[in-house]
Amino acid sequence: MNLVDSHCHLDAGEFNGDRLQVIERARAAGVRTQVVPAVTAASWPALRETCRLGDGLHPAYGLHPMFLDQHRPEHLDALRTWITRERPCAVGECGLDFFVEGLDVQQQQFYFLGQLRLAREFDLPVIVHARRAVDAVIAAIRQVGGLRGVVHSFPGSPEQAAQLHAQGFLLGLGGPLTYQRAQRLQRLVAHMPLEQLLLETDAPDQPDAGIRGQRNEPARLPVILETVARLRGQPAEHIAAQTTANARRLFAL
Repeated sequence: MNLVDSHCHLDAGEFNGDRLQVIERARAAGVRTQVVPAVTAASWPALRETCRLGDGLHPAYGLHPMFLDQHRPEHLDALRTWITRERPCAVGECGLDFFVEGLDVQQQQFYFLGQLRLAREFDLPVIVHARRAVDAVIAAIRQVGGLRGVVHSFPGSPEQAAQLHAQGFLLGLGGPLTYQRAQRLQRLVAHMPLEQLLLETDAPDQPDAGIRGQRNEPARLPVILETVARLRGQPAEHIAAQTTANARRLFAL
């Protein structure tokens, strides 16, 4: 297998004790490429160093909506500088979160639209967080225009998935897909266009059902692959080849 984990927070503190071993376990499991998105401006330097630990680790720089209290308007200017100098594979993780109470919607929109405009300016894909906010994310994507990217841990409906596909956006799916209760998501995966799908772990978060409550890591990506293959009734090798091609095309890996 030659798999791409399209969303892994390898720079997270949960990996400080064994990050190199995590990378090696991923490679042994066939996960040879990882996209590592940032969440705050303060995290960008350490994330860059993390991605220098081995081949196949690709940084993305952005401002995550759940860390709104750490963002400042000048961070958008700083992001432009980082993109110009570092040439990341994407802008993100950015987006909207209407689930967590207390996150100012107008401020979220300000940073999200700012990052979408930077992605369009630099012709980069965006990695989007859209919790309880898929319709608002679609509206923002249409407002800015000329974009492509992925909505990671996609939580929406087939109709929303089709709207995103029409806008050039892929869907990232991971651990939540493996739980028995995720029947709507499983039906979506069974019938969606395979060229719209990316595999992800979101490690260290969103563990699959087999390691519920434990730290997640990119070596678990084959579990997601096997789940998708079972739901679609297709060989895992076919799913692996197509999703890897999707990731390489989107992120220019």
